[in-house]
Amino acid sequence: MGLEHPAITRTLRTGYPYKIVECVCFDGLGNEVCIGDEVFELDDEIYLIDEISLDAREILERHGAVRRVVNG
Repeated sequence: MGLEHPAITRTLRTGYPYKIVECVCFDGLGNEVCIGDEVFELDDEIYLIDEISLDAREILERHGAVRRVVNG
């Protein structure tokens, strides 16, 4: 069995070479949030984890923010 580029494998399986990204909303800082992104949720507000500093993450966690993956 030979190696095959992941984009070729995905195209043969789904018909598309790249994952289709569906964005569903914006976080409290104006960042676009897509299905599959990890966010912190606190008081009906979400924050995209990849876009905040480690200090901000720690502060959110200490104030009870819940870490979750956006499902749609």
